[in-house]
Amino acid sequence: MYLSAVAQSDNDEKTPASYIPDTSAGWREVIAVILLSVTAIATAWSGFQSSKWGGEMSISFSKASTARLEASRADGDANRQLTIQVQLYTQWIEAAAAEDERLSNYLSDRFPEPLATAWADWIALTPQENPDAPATPFEMPSYIQPDALQAIESDAEADALFQSALDNNQRGDNYTLLAVVFATVLFFAAVSGRVKRNSSGWFLLSVGLVLFIGAAATLAFYPKII
Repeated sequence: MYLSAVAQSDNDEKTPASYIPDTSAGWREVIAVILLSVTAIATAWSGFQSSKWGGEMSISFSKASTARLEASRADGDANRQLTIQVQLYTQWIEAAAAEDERLSNYLSDRFPEPLATAWADWIALTPQENPDAPATPFEMPSYIQPDALQAIESDAEADALFQSALDNNQRGDNYTLLAVVFATVLFFAAVSGRVKRNSSGWFLLSVGLVLFIGAAATLAFYPKII
């Protein structure tokens, strides 16, 4: 009877201690669930942004190619125009040297632009007597070919679009890398709930939290396309 009472007393003393709930494990599970939910959204958003920037890259490359073709076309037109006008000017020089006033006037009256304006400005400088005058009207400031300017502008636009495409490609790669980091966070958060030791679970969850904070801070400053 006495021994039974003593055993019962010992059981009563041990029972409360054996049923103390592990609150830290419960908090770890709650944090892991929240981290998994938020990270899943961040991963999907990073993948979406990577896809959008990849599309912008393709568009910029396409526009750059179009601008480059336009620059090539305009440059070709400018070269053909220059060749024709140089030939006309050469014929005028030959007629003037032969003192064929009728032919020289015929040619000068039919000079196309911008040769007509440049030639008139050049003649006004009396190049035969003025050593400071340009050697030909093609060196005059008024000799400006619209196609040549268009070629320069289109070429500059193509360079800018090509650089933009490279920047967009880098942004897409950055978002892809972020998606990989967030996927790693998902792995640590999920594994933290599988381990038996509470300390190991907290360690894995802490690693996931650190990675998530770093990736989320980076994501906040990245350019975005809606």
